[in-house]
Amino acid sequence: MKLVRTLAFWLAAAIPALAAAQVTDIAAVAHLQGDARAKALVEGARREGEVMVYHSSQTEDLKPVFDAFTARYGVKVRDWRSSSENVVQRVIAETRAGKRDVDFIENNAPEMEALHREKMLLRMDSPYFADLRPGTLPQHREWATSTMDVFVAAYNTDKVRREELPRTYKDLADPRWKGRLGIEAEDQAWFGTLLHDLGERDGAKLFADIVSANGISLRKGHTLLANLVATGEIPLALTVYNYKPPQLKAKGGAIDWFVLPPAIAQLHAVAVTAKASHPFAASLLFDFFINEGQALLAARSFVPASGKVPSPFGDMPIKFIDPAEAIDKQDPWTRLYEDTFIKRAGK
Repeated sequence: MKLVRTLAFWLAAAIPALAAAQVTDIAAVAHLQGDARAKALVEGARREGEVMVYHSSQTEDLKPVFDAFTARYGVKVRDWRSSSENVVQRVIAETRAGKRDVDFIENNAPEMEALHREKMLLRMDSPYFADLRPGTLPQHREWATSTMDVFVAAYNTDKVRREELPRTYKDLADPRWKGRLGIEAEDQAWFGTLLHDLGERDGAKLFADIVSANGISLRKGHTLLANLVATGEIPLALTVYNYKPPQLKAKGGAIDWFVLPPAIAQLHAVAVTAKASHPFAASLLFDFFINEGQALLAARSFVPASGKVPSPFGDMPIKFIDPAEAIDKQDPWTRLYEDTFIKRAGK
């Protein structure tokens, strides 16, 4: 009888501990639902105290989200920023080496899809998925779109009159654009997606003719390209992310933007790593990004993924670069891009 009572006492003490241990399992954390999810994530995140984020966006653009998250939950956000390619390479290298430094990733969707294929991301079941715009959440749910980086044409308002702006890509063949055009050096996914509409042969020929006749300046980095437009070094750039011209204009830059149809967007996404050291904090930050964080990102001129926050593009149709296609066709798209822009621009 004494043994039974002892065993019963041990079980009574052990069951809550076992339940708590189960809830700290990374997969279990991701799949919690309802009030239990919110309560467990907040309590667990506060116990963990911090979350490590690797991201490719400019730190100043994400800082409002990080600061608001810390202010609300008391959880410190540590971060490391680099190019989208470097983020992927570091995550893969550290994971294969058994390191568990990174908890949360913010990066372009094709790079996220690459990490999905490497089985390095955690499937999430966020209650805020229902708010996301159609086409912004993959079926595997290992990443979710946080913002949509829409490619826009940006122009220097001192060097280009609004009434002379091109209405179609064909208008760029006009001699008035000779020596006045610029483009980002690695936008092959934008180009490949655009050619779905223009036709690969006809579209490639059109741009080859434009570059041969009027030339084009290639610059590495969308932020750099936008800055060069604002300073007037490049009067008209074809592939600037939509949020940069408003940011630069607010600082006094002579820059504005418009859309050459069709509007094409690169999805920018967030994810929790499969072996996160701080799974509660990472999952809580994931929910925060696609819920409260959406208005904060919109205030920085980003296009929010949540349908609850207005888009600066209104109801304009936007085509998304398919992340899987961008990976599968990277080599042929890159060759076509180089043949059309880089090689011809160098002639």
